[in-house]
Amino acid sequence: MSTSSDLLFSPFALGSLALPNRVVMAPLTRCRAGEGNVPTELNALYYEQRASAGFIVSEATQVSPEGVGYLRTPGIHTDEQVEGWRLVTGAIHRAGGRIFLQLWHVGRASHVSFQPGRQAPIAPSALAIRNAHAHTPEGTQPYSTPRALEAREIPGIVGQFAEGARRAKAAGFDGVEIHGANGYLIDQFLRDGANRRTDAYGGSVQNRSRFLLEVVEAVTGVFGADRVGLRVSPTSPYNDMSDSNPVELFGHVAAEVSARKLVYLHVVEPLAAGAQGAAARVTPALRERFRGALIANGGYTLEAAEQALRAGAADLVSFGAPFLANPDLPERLARRAPLNPPDVATFYSEGPRGYTDYPRLGEAQRAAQLSA
Repeated sequence: MSTSSDLLFSPFALGSLALPNRVVMAPLTRCRAGEGNVPTELNALYYEQRASAGFIVSEATQVSPEGVGYLRTPGIHTDEQVEGWRLVTGAIHRAGGRIFLQLWHVGRASHVSFQPGRQAPIAPSALAIRNAHAHTPEGTQPYSTPRALEAREIPGIVGQFAEGARRAKAAGFDGVEIHGANGYLIDQFLRDGANRRTDAYGGSVQNRSRFLLEVVEAVTGVFGADRVGLRVSPTSPYNDMSDSNPVELFGHVAAEVSARKLVYLHVVEPLAAGAQGAAARVTPALRERFRGALIANGGYTLEAAEQALRAGAADLVSFGAPFLANPDLPERLARRAPLNPPDVATFYSEGPRGYTDYPRLGEAQRAAQLSA
């Protein structure tokens, strides 16, 4: 069982939300949405099974048809999608859980086959993702070259995030997380490896942060800052991303969103090699500049999570693949019980296999006894 000194299993006040523990379920794309990218009863069951998390961040959810870059990923831009998400939030709340919706626009991480009228995807600059491929309705394809957004178009994209937040509120979510990580549209504006603009949205750190901060202000205008978080990945190369000075850039971002009183900053940064539990090199700068709750993500074990919490490097820790394979992850961690291994082959497939059929602790133990 957990010990009285385990911080990971202690309650935490996230704004006005009372969390029973500090184990956060990270957003996990699973490609299981139904026709029209509408969540279904299967999705509701998947999330309900994991309701013992301190809180759940939903899989990335596109705010517009142009924001799609993957097969069978859910949206939050139609009435049908709102109704589908109500199945999810209702199931989680009946189980005593809490869930934030992650608002997402993929930007250049798309292909013309996903885009209305087969138009080019949008991005801050007309730079295609290199050395990677999109998984499209037409099979594996190179990413399409995007077109650079004109400045006059940007308020419309900001409005899509605000509308996504309004629809998320109508769907019953407890809050929203703005997806500013992993090489998607907001991250593309932030990092100079993808943003070559020379207008008010490019060049300086302040200019490259402008789009994100406009989204933050629009979304907090809907939900209130104490129900809005932000996810960033300062050093991740995923989707052909880079930045010349991530400490300066993301330190500025952390200070600006702190001034806007976001309830949390969710930082994706792998643990430093050879220093289990120690914060990686950018995270300490963000911790210094952000006054809200900091959620750490990046391959944490129970021991590393406890160390980060005790050192004050984070307030909560999010888990991805372990939560995917262990619907009762907080209980397993508290009991120091074995974890189910994730079935990588089913991460992005269809149906319940590798989605809702992972055994809970008691079920796994009974199965082991029967096979002994």
